[in-house]
Amino acid sequence: MNVSSQKSKPNSSMTGPTGQAGRRIRREGKLALAALGIVFGDLGTSPLYALQEGFHGAHGVAPTPENVIGLVSLFLWSLVVMVSIKYVLILMQADNRGEGGILALLALLTGERVHGKANRRWIYLAMVGTAMLYGDGVITPAISVLSAVEGLSVATPAFDPYIVPLTVVILVILFAIQSLGSSRVGMAFGPQLATWFIVIGVLGVASLIRTPAILAAVNPAYAVQFFLNNGVHGFVALGAVALCLTGGEALYAAQGHFGRRAIRLAWYGLVLPALVANYLGQGALLLRDPAAVSRPFYSLVPSWALYPVVLLAARATAIAAQALISAVFSLTWQAMQLGLVPRMQAVHTSERAIGQIYLPMVNWLLMASTIGVVLLFRSSSRLAAAFGLAVSTTMLITGILFAVLLRRRKRWARWPMACAIGVFLLADSAFVAANSLKFADGGWLPVAIGIVALTVTASWFIGQSALRRARDDVGLPLDVFVSSLAMSPPHRVPGVAVFMAPDTDSVPLVLLHHLKHNQMLHETVVVLSLIPDEVPRVPESQRLDIKRLDIGFVRIKARYGYKEKVDVPHLLEQASTQLEQALYDSMATTFYLGREALVAASGGNPLRQGLERLFILMHKNEVDATTHFGLPPNRVVELGARLELPNSTGDV
Repeated sequence: MNVSSQKSKPNSSMTGPTGQAGRRIRREGKLALAALGIVFGDLGTSPLYALQEGFHGAHGVAPTPENVIGLVSLFLWSLVVMVSIKYVLILMQADNRGEGGILALLALLTGERVHGKANRRWIYLAMVGTAMLYGDGVITPAISVLSAVEGLSVATPAFDPYIVPLTVVILVILFAIQSLGSSRVGMAFGPQLATWFIVIGVLGVASLIRTPAILAAVNPAYAVQFFLNNGVHGFVALGAVALCLTGGEALYAAQGHFGRRAIRLAWYGLVLPALVANYLGQGALLLRDPAAVSRPFYSLVPSWALYPVVLLAARATAIAAQALISAVFSLTWQAMQLGLVPRMQAVHTSERAIGQIYLPMVNWLLMASTIGVVLLFRSSSRLAAAFGLAVSTTMLITGILFAVLLRRRKRWARWPMACAIGVFLLADSAFVAANSLKFADGGWLPVAIGIVALTVTASWFIGQSALRRARDDVGLPLDVFVSSLAMSPPHRVPGVAVFMAPDTDSVPLVLLHHLKHNQMLHETVVVLSLIPDEVPRVPESQRLDIKRLDIGFVRIKARYGYKEKVDVPHLLEQASTQLEQALYDSMATTFYLGREALVAASGGNPLRQGLERLFILMHKNEVDATTHFGLPPNRVVELGARLELPNSTGDV
């Protein structure tokens, strides 16, 4: 009996874990497929233009067999060292509660609110890196789509006059559909990019079989020999090598959406093998036919397959551009939440994925800038010089911030840190130096875009710091204020009044003005501060800090992450549950907001004065708090005040 009963029972110890393992594998497979479309578009479309730049123009080298093998070797080992090891294996370990990217790295490094003084130099360095990412966001759609459409000229020169107009049309369509949200088309991205990687891998392998001598490029000695043979000219060619690394920063920033395991599975399982095969195949082609150097990627394609591959390339580059556009939206949203840029209109395009966001003003500025770049440069070869400097500068700054993080937060000793990170910093510095030599040929473009973006972020950062000091100068401690009111209480009216306040212990100016002019207070007065935290999302258990004061006053500090949308009525409902007291009623709660008229102090540092005036202009035109914080418009009262920003050079 015992034996038969044991046989009849399912072995749950084996079927359970096996079923769980199967579900986990399927889930990771789906995430890896989705990551192909969102994360690897930029890296995956680099073969369209990267290798040819090493042999192109005044900065290129001659397509001799030694140079071809040496340059391909540089491409392969750059992918291995800078992407596979630096980003995929090492940097992705430096996540801020699952989120990556340069702002997440900054949050890990500072370990405090972003406006603290202790880490100001690293904050400004991160601003520079962020500014260069905006340059990348402008150039990537332009060079990606342009390089794909240029494939038509390989079929026949008759298409030459239509390449730029067709590129502009594709870009207009791409930016016009952004308001729909990437969730509408996101699931289609993965299979399309998977098809792209399979096609470029097959094209590379087919060429490699014909000329297996290119396999010598796997030996890094040929990369070293390349520099010995070409000297300074070989060093300049590093600018082209940096192009094969485009998208590495996006890979790091996107780990919060898909997780490390899915991204690594996609990279090692398909993306890296396909890229290696294609670069080897292009090198094999150049060993057979050096004349194909002007367009090696499309020269791999059989004539019968040229138009389908051009169409596939156009779709792949549009997806790559989409990924960078979405990254710029996400980066701007994070900067808004951290107080680095003004508030602007934001549309969340997905109820389920908070990271899917559309910023209309950023979208149209990006479109105008990208189309302007296409019309100015008119070819992917000319744009490549501009692209490399943006990519390499961002990679260098990320490496520096990571090194400082290891030193200050992880307590690594200097010599072990220098050995571990020094190789990456040396390579990043070499890429920046090589691309800097192309400044006059287009490298000025990302610098110009970066200067504009940096001016905006630095002005807002400095202005916000000055504004906080101005508020503190006229502030009255809240506990003293409540005690004085208890001794001589004003007239009270039914209802709840919510006064939005900065994160200080002072009385909000709007509350003082309200009491001064209206001579009354509501029965319940809520002083609410919304505090951005340097984490992606704040756990609900840590969201609210509530303190009940005398005579009906309630002090609430609500924390939110830089990837979260603030909903003040919902926060008040949560606080009501904790206090067991109604704080929000759509017909009985009034929100009081202060609208400050800012004035720059006279005298002092001219640079700081200029930045303050720019801050005042942006402050006047930013999206109002009613819209940004989800307040009911018919329950909002605004009271004005005049503030003079203090004259101090401490922030510059």
